[in-house]
Amino acid sequence: MEKYRLNNGITIVFEKNSSKSVAVEVMFKVGSNDENQKIAGISHFLEHMLFEGTKKRRNSREIANEIEKYGAEFNAYTSGTKTAYFIKIINKKFDVALDILSDMVANPLFDKKKIEKEKKVILKEINMVTDDSRQHQWILFQKNLFENHPAKNPTYGTVQAVKNLNRNAINNYYARHYSPNNLIISVVGNVGNVKEKIDKYFGNLKIKKLTERKTVKEPQQTKIKKFIEKRRTYNSYMVLGYKTVSRLHKDSYVLDVITAILGRGQSGWMFEEIRNKLGLAYQVGVQNELEDDYGTFAVFAGLDKKNIEKAKKIILKQFRKLENLSKNELDEAKTYIEGNYTLSMEDNFQAADNLAFWETVKDSSLANSYLNNIKKVNISDVKRVAKKYLNNYYTFVAIEQK
Repeated sequence: MEKYRLNNGITIVFEKNSSKSVAVEVMFKVGSNDENQKIAGISHFLEHMLFEGTKKRRNSREIANEIEKYGAEFNAYTSGTKTAYFIKIINKKFDVALDILSDMVANPLFDKKKIEKEKKVILKEINMVTDDSRQHQWILFQKNLFENHPAKNPTYGTVQAVKNLNRNAINNYYARHYSPNNLIISVVGNVGNVKEKIDKYFGNLKIKKLTERKTVKEPQQTKIKKFIEKRRTYNSYMVLGYKTVSRLHKDSYVLDVITAILGRGQSGWMFEEIRNKLGLAYQVGVQNELEDDYGTFAVFAGLDKKNIEKAKKIILKQFRKLENLSKNELDEAKTYIEGNYTLSMEDNFQAADNLAFWETVKDSSLANSYLNNIKKVNISDVKRVAKKYLNNYYTFVAIEQK
């Protein structure tokens, strides 16, 4: 892996391989955690608007066609901490990807009519998430889990805030955060002259003064939290989980191992107990989210309302069962992580996104030590971390069928 910094502050991380493709990810270190209530959802809105036309490419179809005529893939995402845009393309068209992405981030039009059109699109997106209980359960979970941290707010913002967004607010937010010294460009694939080419396309971006995200003190949970929403659905959906640690905390690797023990595919403990043995649910899983200043760990299931309490008891029982973890069970979890991680990194986009993520957290070189940190986890680590974080003070949310 190679790492460079351009004169205007852009950080470049590059990993060369023998692939016939290249993935380019442009990641700004800004997301919904940087917003206030008045502009809630603006990071996500801005992500949409960058596909809506530039001075050179007047609309979304021109942008999409120029990428897709080469059989390439493109997309973007927004989280609490970052906004990313990527193109995966055949390696001989590396310059095309750089040209399009640099144009999108440097020359967005923010046309008033397109802003109003995109409001309708995003409001539909919010409604779709709300309608889908499997997605909405996570909105409810984050909202009830956190008290002070902005991670309690959905990335898409609020209906009212989105409706009130205007060109002036979007321009101001773009000017504050879309700066080269707030930008990471991650490249994975079989290409050369990466630094020189990125400098050619992105080197003219001007450094701006950045506003640092405020550090938030999130209180420790000292009681059980419960929230139930009633709906006319055929199934109920539940999430039981906890606040944990950031990605840089040494316990984050132990939580990865615990996730593999409890939640890997169809052989994880939760799936085995809740679905295979008792048939209480169709969908069962474990989610372990680790960001730069917070973490969450949760078990989720889609099931009948009458089985919720039984499933909850099983989940808590599996947490306690970690106290008797065997060496073989630990080793299987580690080999699962190694295999899963290695296979996912064969996808150039996944590899580029992984490098960019570690760079936002601290340093992309930490990606190289990830598997070594997993291998260091021992049985006493698992027992200690399970006891500390997967305790009796959980947050429980459910969408119950009426």
